Amino acid sequence: MLTPVEIPSLPRTAAFFDLDKTVIAKSSTLTFGKSFYQGGLINRRAVLRTAYAQFVYLAGGADHDQMERMREYLSALCRGWNVQQVREIVAETIHDLIDPIIYDEAASLIEEHHLAGRDVVIVSTSGAEVVEPIGQLIGADRVVATRMVVEDGCFTGEVEYYAYGQTKADAIADLAKSEGYDLSRCYAYSDSATDLPMLETVGHPHAVNPDRALRKEALAREWPVLSFSRPVRLKQRMPSLSMPSRPTIAVAAAALTAAAATAGVVWYANKRRTRPV
Repeated sequence: MLTPVEIPSLPRTAAFFDLDKTVIAKSSTLTFGKSFYQGGLINRRAVLRTAYAQFVYLAGGADHDQMERMREYLSALCRGWNVQQVREIVAETIHDLIDPIIYDEAASLIEEHHLAGRDVVIVSTSGAEVVEPIGQLIGADRVVATRMVVEDGCFTGEVEYYAYGQTKADAIADLAKSEGYDLSRCYAYSDSATDLPMLETVGHPHAVNPDRALRKEALAREWPVLSFSRPVRLKQRMPSLSMPSRPTIAVAAAALTAAAATAGVVWYANKRRTRPV
């Protein structure tokens, strides 16, 4: 009698994506400035300031000092905001504001990684209330994001967990332990030199639309440099499928199961549930 041969399973792998200017073409947090104004959370002056910050960010990226100033500004700005109201505003406007600025190239990469059996994890310095629904929209399996201190349902203005720099790399290492990822076979994508620790954590780092400092490092280390330039709505990538409204995501997922082989990113955005870290 032949003895059954056990074939060891390969370690799990993942693709880690920064969010702003890597998956989407703008700053995720600043993009909601006008919506927060319309919801009564900020005044007109703050809208203009966030618009200017968005312009500066898009023009030249953000180094460490700029990121620290932005963190301090946004922390002070959100002090006293009702968390549920923020979540409702994001839910109501995400398809209008975020869907049109998702890079087609990033959506394709997410689709390819999923088809290869890899988890997709968004690792962003932006707040969880913004990042988690965006992660669900684009089909991420998990998100790592900044968390603010909440008391009595409102932000205190203090930061509980800041997903930035080395902290991103530490979060990826923790996920590798808990999920069994082989980091030497994992992928990472970012536009900023502030994410060098994250990129150095995996075996396949990629620079996407890199700032000057990251481009220099990527060229020196012979990392692939990718250029993403085509923002596109997810439903335009799959014209036969319409993006469901948030309340119907779970129902739509069951109806789309038969189209799994061709539905790509849109299918995953409805089928998978994003799990925050």
